[in-house]
Amino acid sequence: MRKLNKVVLAFSGGLDTSVILKWLQDTYQCEVVTFTADVGQGEEVEPARAKAEQLGVKEIYIDDLREEFVRDFVFPMFRANAVYEGEYLLGTSIARPLIAKRQIEIARATGADAVSHGATGKGNDQVRFELGYYALQPDIHVVAPWREWDLTSREKLMSYAEAHGIPVEMKKKVGSPYSMDANLLHISYEGRALEDPSVEPEESMWRWSVSPEEAPDEAEYLDLQFERGDVVALNGKKLSPASVLQELNQLGGKHGIGRLDLVENRYVGMKSRGCYETPGGAILLRAHRAIESITLDREVAHLKDELMPKYAALIYNGYWWSPDRQMMQVMIDASQVNVNGWVRVKLYKGNVIVVGRGSQADSLFDTNVATFEDDAGAYDQMDAAGFIKLNALRLRIAAKKDKDRG
Repeated sequence: MRKLNKVVLAFSGGLDTSVILKWLQDTYQCEVVTFTADVGQGEEVEPARAKAEQLGVKEIYIDDLREEFVRDFVFPMFRANAVYEGEYLLGTSIARPLIAKRQIEIARATGADAVSHGATGKGNDQVRFELGYYALQPDIHVVAPWREWDLTSREKLMSYAEAHGIPVEMKKKVGSPYSMDANLLHISYEGRALEDPSVEPEESMWRWSVSPEEAPDEAEYLDLQFERGDVVALNGKKLSPASVLQELNQLGGKHGIGRLDLVENRYVGMKSRGCYETPGGAILLRAHRAIESITLDREVAHLKDELMPKYAALIYNGYWWSPDRQMMQVMIDASQVNVNGWVRVKLYKGNVIVVGRGSQADSLFDTNVATFEDDAGAYDQMDAAGFIKLNALRLRIAAKKDKDRG
């Protein structure tokens, strides 16, 4: 076993990472630095400090990363309209590169020679964290306890915590039947009853949204203002990136928007069933496509749509820091220079309905050309005949050959 002096642990203060902290101390006889990231998970992060102190940690980092998360990770991803396998808005995936980045920064600042995470050996997160670590610091050593220890169940973790005096909340309670991950973009649910893909999730599972059936009977209208592809204001009120997403989550959840029940293909090879709530993201995606519809050139829009599945897969699989994702981002961001204007959406019982869009300076929609009324010569319909014949040329040649053969 490699000798380690100091390890930076991504630490939530929950059962898994509390056990990992003690296990690292005992197994590697090393100093542990804890890092707790606030990416908008909606839970108090300060208790993690008390837990770390109780377990003898001297260097404790608790960072509010909410604005950086939305500004530098969520918004760039939504400029690409990224959706994995046609449905998933990548809520868990997009938080991992930020956490990995900050861990490496802390490792450098504290002189640590290793980093550690609590992701299991079956999931995607181990890949996402570690690809990020290695991309940012190639010689870093990674400790992944779930791939090393024999604590392979919740019961074993609880027994270890009991034996080592590790305080664990809700010891005598079953706790949540789901494995959950939350940040400002989404909340996910996996495990237990959801492991049978034929079973409908129970209504009490959902945390952020009402069911569409219970949503208000009256629709609510919302105006989103875009600058260079990012939302900067809601209903005329300027907001920071994190505040925009927080407000969209509240409005979307109120109207039953953003629920998803998905069987996805994990990067490690297995299929996995998960449920997600992404109310703000669902609104943002629909509105962004609407503003692009009037401000993007046709071929630019179609090229973006062709590239999007590759871009989304790179994020899902953990390649945020890869040169190919970064190259694609430059092109995507260049396409957003003129994506400015407003979009009006109607929120109603699980639906986001675009009802208007406009851009005073950058709209490519020309009423004089598109009108079904007299266009005063803006478009010569006779030109269409030659256009059609030229595009039909290869079809006509092929048809004649078929006729000659027959």
